[in-house]
Parts: sequence; structure tokens; C-alpha cells
Amino acid sequence: MIRYCKLPENKLKGTVWTEIDDTKVFKLLDFENLERTFSSYQRQQKEADAIDDTLSSKLKVKVLSVIDGRRAQNCSILLSRLKLSNDEIKQAILTMDEQEGLPKDILEQLLKFVPEKSDIDLLEEHKHELDRMAKADGFLFEMSRINHYQQRLQSLYFKKKFAEHVAEVKPKVEAICSGSEEVFRSSALKQLLEVVLAFGNYMNKGKRGNAYGFKISSLNKIADTKSSIDKNVTLLHYLITIVENKCPIVFNPNEELQDIPQAAKVNRTELDKEISTLRSGLKAVETELEYQKSQPPQPREKFVSVISQFITVPSFIFSDVEDLLAEAKDLFTKAVKHFGEEAGKIQPDEFFGIFDQLLQAVSEAKQENENMRKRKEEERRACMETQLKEQHEREHKMRKAKENSEESGEFDYLVSALRSREVFDKDLSKLKQNRKCITNQMADSSRERPVTKLNF
Repeated sequence: MIRYCKLPENKLKGTVWTEIDDTKVFKLLDFENLERTFSSYQRQQKEADAIDDTLSSKLKVKVLSVIDGRRAQNCSILLSRLKLSNDEIKQAILTMDEQEGLPKDILEQLLKFVPEKSDIDLLEEHKHELDRMAKADGFLFEMSRINHYQQRLQSLYFKKKFAEHVAEVKPKVEAICSGSEEVFRSSALKQLLEVVLAFGNYMNKGKRGNAYGFKISSLNKIADTKSSIDKNVTLLHYLITIVENKCPIVFNPNEELQDIPQAAKVNRTELDKEISTLRSGLKAVETELEYQKSQPPQPREKFVSVISQFITVPSFIFSDVEDLLAEAKDLFTKAVKHFGEEAGKIQPDEFFGIFDQLLQAVSEAKQENENMRKRKEEERRACMETQLKEQHEREHKMRKAKENSEESGEFDYLVSALRSREVFDKDLSKLKQNRKCITNQMADSSRERPVTKLNF
């Protein structure tokens, strides 16, 4: 379409008319930019941004999340660490993790995110919107489709953790057995307790002497009794010195009570809890195995085959642990009664802890006694060295004085001989004889001097 447009007048040339081809003009000009630039009403920037956001939000797909926010966030973090898709996790659980893609710590965390009934009900309402579900919601929905998901997960975790649990529990039970036998049979401990009783009866004579025994809880109070001569020496130091000197072969408790420190760490309540966890876990796996055997086989399903092969060995191992535990309880009861205590009122960590503390105190006291002996030996050696040094100095002074005296005697004699003119006589035998007599007299006088004796 051809139109004519009147341009602004030119004062020199007058009115000018020109042709306009609308088709070509619309292709060359940006009328939207022209409108924004020269319109009489300028839209505010915030208003424009809001309109743009509204338009863009209409184009975006809204993410669907029906799970609690904190729980969903923690679940998403765990899945990010695992770096497996929902289908891969599902496959690992169905095959009992043949590819070893689920570590023990991850399984332990996954047990915290088992779909609950409320979660399943909400997710079922939106199952047609699976593509819009958030990461955690999609994971929980997929796991909820697995039959007995929680029981499978617990069985898999028990399978991976069983050897580690037994390795933690069995040494504790063995420590109670060996510790009970050691305190019951140790001749060194018996010898030590006899000496303690004798010391106690002597110190308490006239009041509570002639006792037939004492509570083992009072054993570690021996170190509290200090010497009235040396505050650094306790009754325990003195007792060890006496026993080591009188019967050094018998008194060696550390070698006969080697397992006491380990037994002192065993808490009976915690041990019973660990045994109960093993027992209940094994029972739960056996129950789930029976259930899965009754179900029709599913594709990629390997629970029955894997657990059937696994469950036999743990059953025998746990049976041995239970037998060992029963033996430990019997031995512990026997040892406790042997020392006049009641088995139901004292726990292994308390009972063995008394002897463990005693052994540590004995070792420390023995070392302190040895240090005191070394210190006294060093002091005695230093005293002897000082006395020897003083004696050598006195002998040196005596020799020096003797030499000076001899030189002085010879000089005096020569002066005397010169005055008496004996030195000019032809027969010098008299001179030599007189000199010899004077030298002998000086030696005799030096031998008569007292010498200080050294006491060693």
C-alpha cells in the first residue's frame, strides 16, 4: 500500500510530500521499541518484572512435595551422597545388594527414611503426578512400591553388620570368663590379700583386730594411709617392699591377672542390650525369610536365595555366643561369691574395676619404690665420691708438705755445715750420715700424723 506523508515544513523549500511503502517500513522499524521510548505513559520496572515473572511461572512446571520439609531435605542430602537413581536403589534392595553398592552407613541412614503410612497415603493421591514430585517424594514413592521394604532393608543391614556385631560382643564375654577365672585362681592375689589382712589386723589391734576378712572395696584405700616419717611413702609402698623382699617369686599379680583390664571395661547392661539386639535381629531375618518364601516370586527378586544361604552360619555363631555368655555368668557368680560379694548387687565393670585399680596402684608404687631406691643409691654414691675427693686432697697436701719439709731440712743442714766448716773436711761420710739421720727423723714424724677414715 502506498501512502503519502507530510514531513515537517522547511522554511526554505516549503511543504514536502513523500511516498511510504508500509510493507517495507514495518520490516525496517521496531515499533515496540518506538512505543516504549516515546509513549506518554512509562510502565514502572517492578511492574514489568512482576508481569514477566508471572508469564514465566506459567510456563514452568511446579514441583510437587508433600513430605515434611526438614525430612525431605535430609533425605535429599542422603540421596545426593548415594549417587544412585531410584531404580538402581530399588534393584539393589531386591537383589540384596549383590553389587555391593549400598555401604553399611548408607543403609543405616536409609532406615531413617522408610515411608510411613501417612507419607504413602499422600503420595498415592498424587501418583499420577510422578514427574512433578520432588527428589525425596519420588524416592519414598518408589520405595513404597516394594513389598515389605522396611523388613528387607533391616535384613540387608543385619546381614552386612552381623560379623562386626559379633566381633564387638564376643571379646567382652570372653573377658568376663577369663577375668573371673584369674581372680579366683591367682596365688599372687591371694598372697597379697593375706598380707593386707595381716597388716590391717595389726594396725587395728585392740579395736577391730583379728578379722577374718575385709570388703574388696577397701583395697584401694591402702594408698591413703601415709607414713608419719615420710609423707611420700604410703602403706602400699611399704607393703610392696615387704612382699617383694619376703616372697618375690609368688608376688607377681600383673602376669596372673592380664585380662582384668579388659574385663573392667565390660558393662553388663550394655552387653545384655547388644546380645538382645543380635537375638532380635536374627529372629527378624528368619521371620522375614519365612514370609518371603510364602510370596509369589517377583522379577529380579533374590531375597530368599541370598538369606537362606546366609542365615545358617550366623545361627551357629550366635548359639556359641549364648553358650559362652551362660558360662561367663556362672564363672562371674562363682568369683564374686569367693570374695564375699553378692552377684546380683555388683556388676562386672565394678567388680573387676576394683582389681584393675589395685593393679595400677601396685605398678605405680613399685615404680616409685624403684625410683626412691635409685635416688638413695645416687645420693650414697655422691657422698662417697665427695669423701674420696676430700681424702685425695688431704693426701695431696700431706705429700706437698713432706716435700717442702725435706727441701727445707737439707737447706738448713747445709747452712749449719758451712758454719761449722764440716763441709770442708776431707771425710764426707759424717756429713752424709748426719743428713740421712735428719731425713729419717722427718719421715717418722710424718707417719705419726693422724689420717681421717672414710665410712662406707
